[in-house]
Amino acid sequence: MSVEIARLLEPGHCAVLTMEVQRGVVGDLSSFPQLADTARQNGMVANTARLLGAARRSGARVVHCTAEFRADRVGTTVNSQLVAAVLRNPRHLLSGTPPTELMTELGPEPSDLVSSRLHGVSPFTGTALDTWLRNLDVRTVIATGVSVNLGVLGLAIEAVNLGYQVVVPRDAVAGIPISYADALLDNTFPLISTVTTVDAVVDGWATAPD
Repeated sequence: MSVEIARLLEPGHCAVLTMEVQRGVVGDLSSFPQLADTARQNGMVANTARLLGAARRSGARVVHCTAEFRADRVGTTVNSQLVAAVLRNPRHLLSGTPPTELMTELGPEPSDLVSSRLHGVSPFTGTALDTWLRNLDVRTVIATGVSVNLGVLGLAIEAVNLGYQVVVPRDAVAGIPISYADALLDNTFPLISTVTTVDAVVDGWATAPD
């Protein structure tokens, strides 16, 4: 592992962010069956769970970025085709219901933080996520979850705009169709992040000096 990557992964200044790895998104209650199928096929959930275990052991912070909607829709602005479409289902990611829960493989563990949003398609705007990360002296975020098409891409762009370094393990994210997700990971994400693998991150933490 290069000196530059090792610096980015310094556990005391690093956090793993999971993006919408929820039962109602990629799990048994998914409203997006094609995305859920892709996440199963490429091992995204299992790979992310392995990454989170290594992060917790190394001392890196884990933050779960989730989406939910109130029954009365207060706090949610219908200003995109995506939001309009998902809200046609009155039970989609309804606050307090099972679809909003994390996939069980991911936790949350007592040391984890959970940042939920009611609005938008990415995790920083309208939440305390940036404040939490700054208070924890986080400088690098490792992006995992779904989808590469929009949510993970938005996370990466927002993080860069806020001054963070971004690392993306390509086997801990998913998008559809797979060919499009691969094209983004090959051509767009390298411009704003360090694209790597779960094994490289886990091995980096395992071999880091105490």
